[in-house]
Amino acid sequence: MAEDNANDAQLELAHVLFIDIVGYSKRLINEQTALVKRLSELVLQTEQCQKADAAGKLIRIPTGDGMALADGKELVGPNQ
Repeated sequence: MAEDNANDAQLELAHVLFIDIVGYSKRLINEQTALVKRLSELVLQTEQCQKADAAGKLIRIPTGDGMALADGKELVGPNQ
């Protein structure tokens, strides 16, 4: 029975991108906030992120001094 379930399972390739702001902790708090906001704006303006977000495939995880993005299919552009 477990073997039948294993044969029915489909594997899916996911692309994950981790972004970190170097020197973040040495900045003033208002500078940190502005940097994270600007980073988020820049990344989310990319064509790849907009397509993945519109398709409901983009997962955004804030990490404090950056972000992690994941897409189950086509988020390849930003890391090229």
